[in-house]
Amino acid sequence: MSGARALSVPSHSTPSNNYNLSLSPNPTHYQQLINMSGGKSGGKSASSKGTQSRSAKAGLAFPVGRVHRLLRRGNYAQRVGAGAPVYLAAVLEYLAAEILELAGNAARDNKKTRIIPRHLQLAIRNDEELNKLLGSVTIAQGGVLPSIHSNLLPKKSTGAESKGKASQELMFLFFTLGQRCITGLAYWVSGAFSLFLSQLQL
Repeated sequence: MSGARALSVPSHSTPSNNYNLSLSPNPTHYQQLINMSGGKSGGKSASSKGTQSRSAKAGLAFPVGRVHRLLRRGNYAQRVGAGAPVYLAAVLEYLAAEILELAGNAARDNKKTRIIPRHLQLAIRNDEELNKLLGSVTIAQGGVLPSIHSNLLPKKSTGAESKGKASQELMFLFFTLGQRCITGLAYWVSGAFSLFLSQLQL
């Protein structure tokens, strides 16, 4: 086939390597070159070492990611903002810390080293705000608050009442003594009168 054209294959020149490995005395330079070229290293990459959880970023102990997941799955709203789980996790952590502190104080007052539901009950019911927040919550094995009705307590006598009672007792004593004196005087008069009559008959 004399009329066929000869196909010319273009020659691709190899790209020049800009990294001169022989001139770099620092061994970390090779690792940087491998990372830049997309190669895998034995340890974690620099990007994975810098990852930080949202709880650590916010300085919280409660899991922000888990709270966010529960908010999304709970169908509370169509969309959940990024700050909502952080705020909710912070509120939950504050309430937990407050209740645990009061429960620890109740356990120490009862000379115990372990918090039990009874201590939680005492901590919540003795705090006005927590009792209002958890008023409809029943704590299992929590018991009740120690309380005695005022009508069952012994009445405390005041100063005026004690004075009035003392005066009444004194009046009763005088009345009794006077009655006995009058009775004795009547017996004496009757005896003397009977003696006088007997002498007249003689």
